[in-house]
Amino acid sequence: MFRRAAAVASATGHFMSRAANEGPQTDGQKHMSVKREPIEYADASLEVRAVYDDIMATRRTDWVNNFWKVLAHDPPTLRRIWSNIKDVMGPGTLDPLTKELLYVAVSASNGCHYCIASHGAAARKKGMTEAQYSELLSIVGLANETNRLVTALGVAVDPAFL
Repeated sequence: MFRRAAAVASATGHFMSRAANEGPQTDGQKHMSVKREPIEYADASLEVRAVYDDIMATRRTDWVNNFWKVLAHDPPTLRRIWSNIKDVMGPGTLDPLTKELLYVAVSASNGCHYCIASHGAAARKKGMTEAQYSELLSIVGLANETNRLVTALGVAVDPAFL
C-alpha cells in the first residue's frame, strides 16, 4: 500500500522533494525556499520565548519541538496555533487518547509525517497499543478508499442518514 501511495504521490507531485521546495532556478539564482529553520530558545524574541515557556509548562517538559520553533518565524501564528492546540486538545468530552488517535488518523490521511510521529508518540504515552495503531490505520485506509468511490461514483446520501 505504501509503495502505491508513494507512486501516486510521485506521479501527482503531491510530495515535493527538498530541491523542488527551493523553487525554480533561472539565471543561476535560487529562489526563496518554503523551508524554514527552527528558531532555538536562545535566539528567540521575548514574545516567542513566552510561548515556548507556556508550551514547556503546559506539557511539563524541558524542550520545544521543531513545529513550534518553525512557527516562531511568525509570532502571531505561533501564539494562535498554540492557543488553539491547548483549547482543542485539552480537557473536553473526548478522552485524551481518542483525541490523539483522531489526530493521527487525520495526519495519516493528509500525509503529514511529522504529525503522525508527534501525535503517534503522544498516543503511545496515553496508552495506544500496536494493535490499536494497526486497526486505526486499517480504518483510515478503508475510509479513504470508500470516500473516493462514493465521490467518483456520485453516490447520493440516503434520506435515512439525514
